[in-house]
Amino acid sequence: MELDPLILSRIQFAFVVSFHAIFPVFSIGLASFIAVLEGLAFKTGNPLWEKLSAFWTKVFAVAFGMGVVSGIVMSFQFGTNWSNFSQASANFLGPMLSYEVITAFFLEAAFLGVLLFGRHKVPAGVHLFAAIMVAVGTFISSFWILSANSWMHTPAGVELREGVFHVTSWSQAIFNPSFPYRFAHMVMASFLTGGFVVAGVSAWYLLRGREVEANRKALSMCLWMLLFLAPTQAVIGDLHGLNTMEHQPVKVAAMEGNWETSRNVPLLLFAIPDQENQTNRFEIGIPNLASFILTHEWDGEVPGLNEVAVEEQPPVGVVFWSFRVMVGLGLLMIAFALAGLLLRRNGAYYQKRWFLQGLRFMSITPFIAVIAGWFVTEIGRSPWLVYGMMNQAEALTPSLTGGMALFTLIGYVVVYGLVFSAGVYYLLRVLYVGLEDEDEDEGEHESDRPARPLSAAHVPFEIESGSGAVSHARPAADKGGL
Repeated sequence: MELDPLILSRIQFAFVVSFHAIFPVFSIGLASFIAVLEGLAFKTGNPLWEKLSAFWTKVFAVAFGMGVVSGIVMSFQFGTNWSNFSQASANFLGPMLSYEVITAFFLEAAFLGVLLFGRHKVPAGVHLFAAIMVAVGTFISSFWILSANSWMHTPAGVELREGVFHVTSWSQAIFNPSFPYRFAHMVMASFLTGGFVVAGVSAWYLLRGREVEANRKALSMCLWMLLFLAPTQAVIGDLHGLNTMEHQPVKVAAMEGNWETSRNVPLLLFAIPDQENQTNRFEIGIPNLASFILTHEWDGEVPGLNEVAVEEQPPVGVVFWSFRVMVGLGLLMIAFALAGLLLRRNGAYYQKRWFLQGLRFMSITPFIAVIAGWFVTEIGRSPWLVYGMMNQAEALTPSLTGGMALFTLIGYVVVYGLVFSAGVYYLLRVLYVGLEDEDEDEGEHESDRPARPLSAAHVPFEIESGSGAVSHARPAADKGGL
């Protein structure tokens, strides 16, 4: 079988981006949560807020480290697999990626050191300021990255001359038509991801009867936040969909599984798209609802895939079902947020085991929704890399062979598998330890200075007792290391 370097390169980039995306989307939301906890600790002096902040800072350190490691590879792929695109877009994407490093990464790295290692070693106000700067840095980073990516979907402020993009208006290129909607959608997704993860972990601790007061506070905060943000995300998603239909109608047609441009289009709850025959099989839908959602008119016209040639259509099945996974999980998030409000009376939200167990499950769903949404966005753009201006085949490295692409793909899968396994193992150890007494830990290691980045997330060795409970012990030689 002949190996297609284009297909393999697309699979490789999809794998790397999907793996990487789950860490920034979690880190952005968690950084803001930590900043709020630090602010509450500074204002009230309540040690519970400080304990919560210290614990979630350890989790953040691991997630941030894995995000940095997995993200570095993507920039290399532009040169190894997509050199034509790198050369053509260098006038715009080169400065954009440089701005992200200069304005965001350096800010995050500098103040992250103070946040991780400066507790009780710098004034409380300085530590709070560091937490705020780390949170701000995550937003600045997402601003530049999403602006660059949105430009690939709705290119503006450039003109293509002799195969090279030349910037004619930086403001139009940076604030391209889809950027505000995609930025708001991703930021809200980050808050929802951080909120559901914190809620799920807090629910797990409450089920085990551990640090009840602190985790009740954390769970209550998250449920209030999710109550407002989950429905808000649905509104932003609707606005984003309207923007997408204006600028990328073929993507919307694939999302809806709509082959013929028509009115009174039903919202398909189930269908099996048959792209070869340009039709759907086993359709189950709600009459007129797709027209209403996409045009806000019951008989509104929805574009069909037949507006473009078959070779310019994206893989409809993947886009169609990824969109339904994302929306379905979003509705489930709204349902849990409303359930949390109904259970607030008499504190039932932290007593009902079914609700707490459900929150444990829900802690995974935002990551699935983010990846599904990313599939809709990126695969729905196919076969274009810069929508309407450069397709994927034109962007590929000319000298790349199928064997070379397969070799690097296998290498990335193996390495990322090891990184992910190690990261998850370490995160689980942090979670099993829980909210340690930071005062005792500080006294025990008062003279220590962490020697490695992840040593800030100090985790003691675990010893299984005969009863099955987990006890903790630190060897005398353990000085703040892993």
